[in-house]
Amino acid sequence: MRSGSRCLPPPGRQRGFGYMLVLFALAAMGLTLAGAGQVWHTTAQRDKELELLFIGNQFRQAIGAYYTLTPGEVKQYPATLQELLEDKRFPYPRRHLRQLYRDPMTGSTQWGLVKVGDRIMGVHSLSEAPAFKTDFQGRDAAFAGTTHYGQWVFGPAMSEVLP
Repeated sequence: MRSGSRCLPPPGRQRGFGYMLVLFALAAMGLTLAGAGQVWHTTAQRDKELELLFIGNQFRQAIGAYYTLTPGEVKQYPATLQELLEDKRFPYPRRHLRQLYRDPMTGSTQWGLVKVGDRIMGVHSLSEAPAFKTDFQGRDAAFAGTTHYGQWVFGPAMSEVLP
């Protein structure tokens, strides 16, 4: 008897079932990973939405504080976002905003500006991606019914800036 002859099946009996089993296992793993990737993408976008709401509210508060703390009788909004970082209208500069935040949707520090004349009354994301969140309450209630992140405009409500 030759060595190794017991390990190999006789010719003509090999049918490739092991190969087919490996192919089906790979296909099943691929489908599972595709589903996991979709869930991960959705979770990451929802996290970015929460970050956008936080950062937008930081801008909202900073613009409102700039307006409210304007010295003198005539109140005004900032002309640039840099004025929120260092308000030089006082003997000691005030900081209404700690930093110019990045837009979590675009990854850029560029924001869409809502202006009246040459003054900034609000900011919004430059992303036109569809939003997941549709149910808003409280200070973000005005976002109800919006479909894209660029429609979420963060600025002080008139009740916040009027005496």
